[in-house]
Amino acid sequence: MAVAAPPVSGASPRAQSIARREAITAYLFIAPYLIIAGIFTLGLLVYAFYISFTDLKSSLSQTSNFIGVTNYINAFRDNEFRISLINVFWYAVIVTTLQTIGAILLAMLLNSRLRGMRLYRTLFYAPSVASSIVISMIFLWLYLRTGWINALLGTNVAWLQDARGLFQVLFEPLGVKINSPLLKGPSITWMALMAMNIFTTIPSLMVLFLAALQDIPGYVYEAAQIDGSTGVHAFFNITLPLLRPVIVLVIVLGTIGTFQVFDQSFVMTKGGPLKTTLTPVLLIYNKTLGEATSANASLAAAMAFILAAIIFALTYFQRRFIESSSERF
Repeated sequence: MAVAAPPVSGASPRAQSIARREAITAYLFIAPYLIIAGIFTLGLLVYAFYISFTDLKSSLSQTSNFIGVTNYINAFRDNEFRISLINVFWYAVIVTTLQTIGAILLAMLLNSRLRGMRLYRTLFYAPSVASSIVISMIFLWLYLRTGWINALLGTNVAWLQDARGLFQVLFEPLGVKINSPLLKGPSITWMALMAMNIFTTIPSLMVLFLAALQDIPGYVYEAAQIDGSTGVHAFFNITLPLLRPVIVLVIVLGTIGTFQVFDQSFVMTKGGPLKTTLTPVLLIYNKTLGEATSANASLAAAMAFILAAIIFALTYFQRRFIESSSERF
């Protein structure tokens, strides 16, 4: 909605009156949104920050006492919270890396001149518009022991019930036992959920790379051909450097999104097996709404602000990296 411009200095009184009425009308139209956002976003944010310094537990209506940063200290001492941070770390590193590479390759494919390319672009983009809950339900059936994935691969893997870590599986045949949750790596189940997320996010990110590829002038490649640069050499020395700002942007968006993962783990595994798919957001949900007998709203609020601080710090440093990259290219 266009907001009326302020009255121009020197305008007639009638023009100033009309501009003032238009401005008032504009603010009246956006007032409902501002009121709702103020109450249910900013207001709840301030309240959550307040209760993170109190001992409020099972009910938001109970009287609470100010206890300082105790909840923040307890959050770092909470074993489940540490496990969830380790899980989401693996998730962010692997998913962000693979979805970025996959999106670039898919964009390169869809940027070529082939017959029926509009149909291909629609088909490849389709998974990104489907509900994540629907996608989770479909993959839930695919990941069953009697599902299509085991049938096609000829395996009998419990994709949603195997708590063994990646490095644990790789080193076990060599006689090396890994007991540390950090060194075990992501579990088989966690990697199954990662594969599903990569499948659904690649199309959305592909659109960004496709737009960037179409903005690269054709004469750049023509000049490279004259100099004898084609194929793989042109990709690594022309395409990737010119895509660098978009690549970093995609990595930033991917990192933020992966640290907020919730629905896939909630629908498919509830954080199991053995908490290997537990995420910080799922843990915060469990401590407020998911476990009525042990709800701890103040501790969950502290965890939420710690997670927000981590995401803010990552975004800040990655954005600084984007700006420095843009200056170079």
